[in-house]
Amino acid sequence: MASDPESPTSPSVGFNTDQLPHTHTSRASEDDEASVDPDIVRDEIEEQPEEEEDGEDLYNDNFLDDYKRMDEADQFESFGLDDSLEDDRDFDQIMQDRRAAEIELEARDGRASNRNKLPQLLHDQDTDDDNHRSSKRARADFRPSAASDDDLDGMQSSPGRSQRGHSREDVLMTDQTEDDRDDDDFDDGYEMYHVQGTLREWVTRDEVRRFIARKFKDFLLTYVNPKNEHRDKEYVWLINEMVSASKCSLEIDYKQFIYVHPNIAIWLADAPQSVLEVMEDVTKSVVFELHPNYRNIHQKIYVRITNLPVYDQIRNIRQIHLNTMIRIGGVVTRRSGVFPQLQQVKYDCNKCGAILGPFFQNSYSEVKVGSCPECQSKGPFTVNIEQTIYRNFQKLTLQESPGIVPAGRLPRYKEVILLNDLIDCARPGEEIEVTGVYTNNFDLSLNTKNGFPVFATVVEANYVTKKQDLFSAYKLTQEDIEEIENLAKDPRIGERIVKSIAPSIYGHDDIKTAIALAIFGGQEKNVEGKHRLRGDINVLLLGDPGTAKSQFLKYVEKTGQRAVYTTGKGASAVGLTAAVHKDPVTREWTLEGGALVLADRGICLIDEFDKMNDQDRVSIHEAMEQQSISISKAGIVTSLQARCSVIAAANPVGGRYDSSKTFSQNVELTDPIISRFDILCVVKDVVDPVTDEMLATFVVDSHFKSQPKGANQDDKSFSESQDVHASAMPADPEILPQQLLKKYITYAKLNIFPRLQDADMDKLSHVYAELRRESSVIPCHNFFNQTRL
Repeated sequence: MASDPESPTSPSVGFNTDQLPHTHTSRASEDDEASVDPDIVRDEIEEQPEEEEDGEDLYNDNFLDDYKRMDEADQFESFGLDDSLEDDRDFDQIMQDRRAAEIELEARDGRASNRNKLPQLLHDQDTDDDNHRSSKRARADFRPSAASDDDLDGMQSSPGRSQRGHSREDVLMTDQTEDDRDDDDFDDGYEMYHVQGTLREWVTRDEVRRFIARKFKDFLLTYVNPKNEHRDKEYVWLINEMVSASKCSLEIDYKQFIYVHPNIAIWLADAPQSVLEVMEDVTKSVVFELHPNYRNIHQKIYVRITNLPVYDQIRNIRQIHLNTMIRIGGVVTRRSGVFPQLQQVKYDCNKCGAILGPFFQNSYSEVKVGSCPECQSKGPFTVNIEQTIYRNFQKLTLQESPGIVPAGRLPRYKEVILLNDLIDCARPGEEIEVTGVYTNNFDLSLNTKNGFPVFATVVEANYVTKKQDLFSAYKLTQEDIEEIENLAKDPRIGERIVKSIAPSIYGHDDIKTAIALAIFGGQEKNVEGKHRLRGDINVLLLGDPGTAKSQFLKYVEKTGQRAVYTTGKGASAVGLTAAVHKDPVTREWTLEGGALVLADRGICLIDEFDKMNDQDRVSIHEAMEQQSISISKAGIVTSLQARCSVIAAANPVGGRYDSSKTFSQNVELTDPIISRFDILCVVKDVVDPVTDEMLATFVVDSHFKSQPKGANQDDKSFSESQDVHASAMPADPEILPQQLLKKYITYAKLNIFPRLQDADMDKLSHVYAELRRESSVIPCHNFFNQTRL
């Protein structure tokens, strides 16, 4: 309502409005200003001091007259307005729709501000204020002004259009939802992908979480795998398969996700805790939309990330990996029991009996109640057992695989936390790969021991897979497969493989053949799914000192995958089988696998086998034949897998092998342990001038070939002569490189499954019958040894 320019409420006495710049002022405002009674205004001013306590009354008795419709005055000029859009609705209907839209927008603003209270405390205040003001300005553009109609006099209208009427385009703009405007803003990409502050703080913002949820939902519902053309939508099909199997985990291929949304995939790897929470919420909503009744079976759906491209060794994990997603591998050496862990806890106030909560508990912090909102007491509080929700919790100890530990170093290990449906996914002795979040927790025992704050680090597993293939570290490319198939066509490939076994050792082709058979292995059999027959081949090397027995074992350790090397004197019964330890945290007994358990699906190498104690050798009888280790200690009754080949080396009685005696008389081993070896190799040091000369020449040539460059710098001419002599000795082209031999063995074990022909079966049966007819003591399982070979 306008006031008299000469009244005390005007800015200055005698103010001339002609000095203002010319604007399109409506005649309604002039009429309203002229219709004001000065006496009424003076009376209100005089009464103002008496009403200061209740506030100023801005209305007079006839203020409603100012809002009466005046068709001849409520007109605008038509310059600059588009009159092509007409609205058939009346004014009351338009304003009603507008008010409804305003109420919805205000309610949405309130909900968004409540969700942003906690993240805003962690963000930069200036950045948040700017974003908040920009969003308010963007929304203010779609809202009507709360001021009088005079504020709209800058908007020109065509003749005959009501001043208080609005075009249909204006009304439609108010109906635009917040999510639609977010889509418009986020389609540019710059505002969302331009991270402000730290990434972990950025992904906790409400608008970023909505953006991630929208993109991930679109990925789940629309992604098509180009390799599977028969599937229209990859993850819709996987969700249906998950539901049919009654599982609660959906596997997301990281390589597929990073191809569609590379930025969000990087956020997932660098800030997995917040991003995984959003992805699991979206997955749960999508699954329950497609299968509404599935919520009665599983209340929560978990997202499992597979094919994470970066692989880290356990000994290479550092502080930079903290709170990121990593992928590590190793052998499970210890597994704890299953414990309940708080997930959603409620407390009872002991004073007033009120139930507090629920409080969501995670693995990184402990939720504590400060005071009761009912009686304002600070405790004590007890956990409400009936309404508290738990989840399964299990801890594994993952140790580096034996084949990748550097020489002279101890194998590193890392604790792995298994939750929910990952419980009992691996047991001691199995080699697994773990994809999870590398995090830390407070360990009181470490602080007491070290005297300063130390945090224990663990890996909270998200996805666990077993290494089914023995040589998973050597991935075969298409070029490798083609080269291996070309080698297989060589009719002399068997001889070339034998020559490639320990090429630095002269002769002993029979021992090299036996080692090659043990590395490749036989075919495992399972009779009607009830009785398992081992397919691994055990070899015993018995011979005189200095005949390269230990050198053969060392070569196998470098060539075979998952090869564990130990010695007879340095290995005990529990060191070879399994030991029972008390967990320092839970104070419960746990199992820790020995050498045979760690070599599961690999090769166990035992040097100085004859130096072992008789009790220790008896403990491996079961492991060598049934390939399992039964444990019954400290209340733990279980069986561990030891599916491995055993290659052992021993010295004969008296130092040298006596050909006049039998094999069992030359070695201090019992018949049960000897019968468990498929191949018995005898290495004798026989004096032969021709063989000795050839051996000496071979050794000298090997030294020339292996002479390091740059040696003997003082005698340069001698070094040059050595190089000339070494180059004059051509390398044997039939010897396969060690890496190629590894790949060849890998391909053979994965794809080749030999079977006996009818003629071979008849031949083996005839030989066994002839040996028994000669009264030779040959056990029945020796016949199985022949079939494996």
